[in-house]
Amino acid sequence: MIRPRRWLTRAAIVLGTALAVGCSARLSTRPPEAVPPPPSAGPSQAFEPAGVAVEDPVVALLAAAERRFESGRQELALGHLERAKAEFNCALEVLLESPSGARSDPRVRESFDRMVDRISAYEIIALTDGDGFTEKTYQAASIDDLLALSTFESPAPSADLRALVAMDLVSTSHDIAIPLNDRVLAYMDLFLGRLRDWFQNALARGGRYMPMIQGVLRAEGLPLDLAYVPLIESAFNPNAVSKAQAKGTWQFIRGTGLAYGLKVDWYIDERSNPEKSTVAAARYLRALNAQFNGNWHLALASYNGGPGLVQRAMKRTRISDFWQLRAKPRALPRETREYVPMILAAIVIARNPAQYGFDVTPDAPMEYDKVGLPQPVDLRRVAEWVGTSVDDIQALNPELRRWTTPIRYPGYELKVPKGTAPIVEARLGEAAPGETATLNWHVVKRGETLTSIAKKFAVKRTDLAGANDLSVKSSVSPGQQLIIPVAPSGLVAARPDRPTPAAGPAHHAEAVPAMAEALTPDSPVRVKIVYLVKAGDTLTSIARAHRTTVDSLKLWNALRSSRINIGDRLTIYMIRTNGPRP
Repeated sequence: MIRPRRWLTRAAIVLGTALAVGCSARLSTRPPEAVPPPPSAGPSQAFEPAGVAVEDPVVALLAAAERRFESGRQELALGHLERAKAEFNCALEVLLESPSGARSDPRVRESFDRMVDRISAYEIIALTDGDGFTEKTYQAASIDDLLALSTFESPAPSADLRALVAMDLVSTSHDIAIPLNDRVLAYMDLFLGRLRDWFQNALARGGRYMPMIQGVLRAEGLPLDLAYVPLIESAFNPNAVSKAQAKGTWQFIRGTGLAYGLKVDWYIDERSNPEKSTVAAARYLRALNAQFNGNWHLALASYNGGPGLVQRAMKRTRISDFWQLRAKPRALPRETREYVPMILAAIVIARNPAQYGFDVTPDAPMEYDKVGLPQPVDLRRVAEWVGTSVDDIQALNPELRRWTTPIRYPGYELKVPKGTAPIVEARLGEAAPGETATLNWHVVKRGETLTSIAKKFAVKRTDLAGANDLSVKSSVSPGQQLIIPVAPSGLVAARPDRPTPAAGPAHHAEAVPAMAEALTPDSPVRVKIVYLVKAGDTLTSIARAHRTTVDSLKLWNALRSSRINIGDRLTIYMIRTNGPRP
């Protein structure tokens, strides 16, 4: 049975893993020395030094540990797991290495236990929010909201707006015909009024990609006005997804994306790659334009509704002009009827924003280096190597669906901040095989199937198949190696010993309050249970069954090894959520 240990023994335990960063900032807890008296003015003038307030050494100790903990929390927010481990461990070491007089101080004991709980809470959040294989979240595409607005009747455009646009169309040369009709003006009025802030923000964001988009359009011999199609489709957001599951800056559906050379699998979705999707969109638009004999209005309608839909409408009505088709409500779906004037209105304003009162400062074009990867890499490691956040690395590589780069793509090119390629290449060269990403390999045994293996490792069958470039109906063969998506190692690299709370009856569960600074209302919380070890149990099987890690089990139960006995009671903090998660 696991027995409680005295708190004092923790200081003597050798920490389990060397720290990535040394705990260099030790705070001295010795009381300050008295100020020496000044030189005597004479034998008859005695001097008594003023009293000096002595700082409480325990208060100083706790403050030093708290600073280390806060540093670890900030590193974790950036996705720097190794640095977070080091800082959290330093925080614990500061308490463990307190002067002998302070080790028995109840304030230090209480602070130590509370800090271990806080680190454990952050560990659970890290395991829940991103294990390297959890798909990232996406944002709603702007096109859905814009088309939803088109269901409402809009007021007739004012004479002033009509005159302003007429003057603009005379002075600005467009390479797509812009008719001065009420529907185009109605959308311009919408973008200049109710949606003014949205339009300005989207136009500014477009600065990141505009030079690249215009360069591709020129290379394909296409009108530069088409560069503003993504403004309506996605507000230039590579991570936008529509209700129809179209994705990326240009909002490709999966089938069309694949047809135009965009790779979509479990690891990457090149519909979210701004450069590759722009090339695909340019080729698709050029094909549509040729299909409709150079009529860009019909080509744009087809970009929204599909060429087959527009061709059937033309055949059924014997009409080959978009605006005449639009006048027949049953000829085309409402979304397609509204899409073309919406695009044209955006083009007019975006080509000459100052004319319409916009003061737009475009975002700077994205700059980056590319690094060929000899092995899969966790983006959090890259972020730590170059001193940026994992969000910044993801922003440079929006086609990556997960924090782990593709497993079976030798030479995959990862974008990294400008000037940091040598750093990443050096760290890759120093890393041992398998060290750069959290991977778990399983050799298929006779009689095993994808379903049985997924159940054994508590992963979804679809994820297991996708991670291995298999279909969910694929069969597996004995000896075949499979990637098993697993969580990263715990946040606390060094595992100091701590006493085990007195265990209650087996399987007794009680709620454990989450640390306020670690958990938000929608964050996971811990529910403590006491598990009675049965025949055949191992720490690995118990961790897998309770969706945690062996390291966590050892931390929670003050275990120095993986040995357990039948009848042992293990404290386990299971993950529960307070609210819905994306």
